[in-house]
Amino acid sequence: MENFEETLVHGSEEELQELKSWLFRENIRLVTAAKELEHMQEQFLKEKVQFQEEMKLLNQKMSSERQRLKEDNQFFEKKMEILQSGFSQLDIDRRRLDKEWARLAAEKELLGERNVYDNGSDVSVFFQGVRNPLSLKKRYKDLIKIFHPDNLAGDKEIIQRINKEYENLKSNEEGFKQA
Repeated sequence: MENFEETLVHGSEEELQELKSWLFRENIRLVTAAKELEHMQEQFLKEKVQFQEEMKLLNQKMSSERQRLKEDNQFFEKKMEILQSGFSQLDIDRRRLDKEWARLAAEKELLGERNVYDNGSDVSVFFQGVRNPLSLKKRYKDLIKIFHPDNLAGDKEIIQRINKEYENLKSNEEGFKQA
């Protein structure tokens, strides 16, 4: 600073001219730097606003994804609850079926491995409760479906007995009143 003041007071015209030129260049440099700084501030503000908008958009997406994930989780929990309830019902049904199988096995053991229908009993039991020709025909068709030899529970001998009883009842009107 001292050198600057001395040049102003004691300096030659040439030194003053050089000093003015330097001050002018320095002033231009400072103005240019200020404009660049201003431009950088504007750019920074634009980037800041853009960043804030992007953050806002990302937050909205994240919020909607969280909501979707929450709904998916609730949906999954409901499905799981339904499946668990279904499995527990299946387990109950399986136990009931096992008990029924055990009961049937015990009953079969009591009967001594013989077919209930092979004991020579009358098949008129199948037609009990039949009161008219239409119900007779329906009962006959149902029995044929059940005991047809091609079926698992089918038996040729029982079908022959059913056919014989059906023909007897069909030809005899009194059969309806007895059955």
